[in-house]
Amino acid sequence: MTSNQGESLGFIPRMLEAIERIGNKLPHPATLFAIFAGGTIILSGIVSAFDISVIHPGTQEEIRPFNLLSISGLHMILTNMVVNFTSFAPLGTVLVALLGIGVMESSGFMATALRRLVLSAPRHLLTFAIVFAGILSNTASEVGYVVLVPLGAMIFLAVGRNPIAGLAAAFAGVSGGYSANLLLGTIDPLLAGLSEEAAKIIDQAYEVNPAANYYFMFVSTFFIALVGTWVTEKIVIPRLGPYKGDARPEQLHDITSEEKRGLKYAAYTFYIIIILLLWATMPVSGGIWDHIPGSGFLRDPVTGDLLRSPFMSGIVAMIFIIASIIGIAYGLGAGTLKSNADVINGMGKSMSTLGTYIVLVFFAAQFVAYFNWTNLGLIFAIKGAETITAVGMGRIPLMISLVFISALINMVIGSASAKWAIMAPVFIPMFMLLGYSPEFTQMAYRIGDSVTNIIAPMMSYFALIVAFMEKYDKNAGIGTIIATMLPYSIAFLIFWLILMIFWILTGLPIGPGAELFYSI
Repeated sequence: MTSNQGESLGFIPRMLEAIERIGNKLPHPATLFAIFAGGTIILSGIVSAFDISVIHPGTQEEIRPFNLLSISGLHMILTNMVVNFTSFAPLGTVLVALLGIGVMESSGFMATALRRLVLSAPRHLLTFAIVFAGILSNTASEVGYVVLVPLGAMIFLAVGRNPIAGLAAAFAGVSGGYSANLLLGTIDPLLAGLSEEAAKIIDQAYEVNPAANYYFMFVSTFFIALVGTWVTEKIVIPRLGPYKGDARPEQLHDITSEEKRGLKYAAYTFYIIIILLLWATMPVSGGIWDHIPGSGFLRDPVTGDLLRSPFMSGIVAMIFIIASIIGIAYGLGAGTLKSNADVINGMGKSMSTLGTYIVLVFFAAQFVAYFNWTNLGLIFAIKGAETITAVGMGRIPLMISLVFISALINMVIGSASAKWAIMAPVFIPMFMLLGYSPEFTQMAYRIGDSVTNIIAPMMSYFALIVAFMEKYDKNAGIGTIIATMLPYSIAFLIFWLILMIFWILTGLPIGPGAELFYSI
């Protein structure tokens, strides 16, 4: 794209530059949570002074605020600070899941598998393959940004197409398709843990499993890939026109024989794992599995149920085990893992990237705990639910409103977990009181969080995308990216809202054991 084309959309760059300036002035997310924790303490004292109370709609119990600005409040803060941190549900789930993903990344499996998927696609399916691979790359966090986005540009340039369009297609899949996937990734247990913490404000026994949005995500994967392909071919490529920059095609090396062997080992291992999982989860009442000893051993031993079973409760452990085994199988085949030390180092490398996240979790855990102790979350939820009920907003407008709120907040706070840690304690209890499940509320949040990722300057990899684009257009900047990616953002939003409305009207579950609605 030329600089004149970027200037023709001047209001968009100006708007985004203003957002960037405002967003850059915000404190670090960890600092925000520290401020929120301190603010909760002060607010509890203010609300307590006004003697505000509400009636819990489920237990009919009178709920009053607890004042943390008191001697007993200070004692709670001091004696529970460590427990708040170590018992914070998302912390353990993310750490365990990333141990396995770390082996897959360090062995080279993720990068090779993505490259194989894209390079083996027929020419007419190339755009679809890039967007689809971008969506799948979300399983392993930042791999898609670092590997697939520049690879998409290189591939388009190599086949004589505008490389910026290839970059845009990959970026749309990796970032805009963040809430679609065929596999569970590290973000799923993280968000589920935050949702569960928030749901306990209303129902102490409520559990949210990491696969809570899986059905919706699975269906979304194919449609988002198709929508992303359509936008690339019908809007982005015609708008960009032929590439006239200085970049020259780089030779795309095919998969080496060692990498092919590694993929073959990983594939065989995956097939064996699938057979074992079928054996472990199939019902034992009839069929061939009835004659195989031990069938269904991961189901509930009393009821035989799969939804509330060790299999579903242990999904995080399954992610760790399966990812580790597949990563090791690939590494042995490709020769990238020479000893057990390489496996441990891969795990350690994934942990080394989490220093800032652990600091953020410490303050987030205190904020969530204080919010629960003070009953402010419950009071705000009941008051908010009463207000919404009085307004008479229907189911569909209500959920669409939440999607838009999430999308707008995403423009200034880049971290998905940071946003949800702030929003979940307010919106999940409120929507539970209105009859919506925590899983459904989480799903609506994820839609809004995804669709503006690709136009949000505060997104953590946005600067990296600018750098990639400058390779092909020296005049590229934030306005260039926004102008290029905005059609994807709008198209994804429209599609996901239509799909969500369809789900509401049909009442289909959005994941294993995850219904749309909740009854107190």
